[in-house]
Order: sequence, then C-alpha cells, then structure tokens
Amino acid sequence: MAISLDRLMGFHHKAMQTRTETMEVIAGNLANANTPGYKAKGLDFQKAMQSANQDRQQTMTRTHDKHFEGKMQSQGAIEFRIPLQPDTGDGNTVEVQAERNRFLENGMRYQAGIQFLNGKIKGMKKALASGQGG
Repeated sequence: MAISLDRLMGFHHKAMQTRTETMEVIAGNLANANTPGYKAKGLDFQKAMQSANQDRQQTMTRTHDKHFEGKMQSQGAIEFRIPLQPDTGDGNTVEVQAERNRFLENGMRYQAGIQFLNGKIKGMKKALASGQGG
C-alpha cells in the first residue's frame, strides 16, 4: 500500500504556507506604519484554508502518467483591515501594537504547526522502520 504524503501532510503544509504568507503581510504593514495613506492588509486564515480545501477537491485527475497535474486556482484571502482606532489624519490605517500582537500570535501558531508536522513525520518514520523488521 502506497503512502500518500499529500494525504498525510497536504492540509497542514497549506496551513504552514498560509502562516508564512500572513507573516509577510503583517511585516509589510509594520514596514509601512509611517507611510502616509498606506492601508493595512490582513489575511483571513479561515478563508485561505477553505480555499485550500476547495483546491484539493478540485484537483484534476490525471489519465496518463506523463500528464501534468492540474489545479483550479481560487482567489486569495488578503483584504484591507478595518482599523479599530480613528484615522490619524494621514490616511494610514496600520495599528502598530495590534500588528505586533498578530505577528507574535501567528509566530506561535506557526511554531505549533512545525511541531505538529514534526510529530507526524516521526510517526511515519517509526511506522516505516517497524515495517522493515517484519
């Protein structure tokens, strides 16, 4: 029986990619905190993961080994943030402390995802090693 790495880790791999993209968006917001007129952006994790799940379901079936795998692309989940504080007058909507908190939270979730994937890989290695002995 073949082991499908996509089935084992595909969803979690997409989650890690989404966490990485979230870090990049937040870093961009922080880098532009003093740029007049800059509108803060955010990535909706739930929408991104729903999109990833739909992408997995919409993967085209290959009818021949030499055919390329095909996927239907869906729209990203990056949107402008709605600020909690009133406008400062320069049109910039970046709330630095809130962005720092989002960055830290996303970093912790990223680290938890790494540990989860590491556990899955260790479990698979253990299963493969025990299968070789019998």
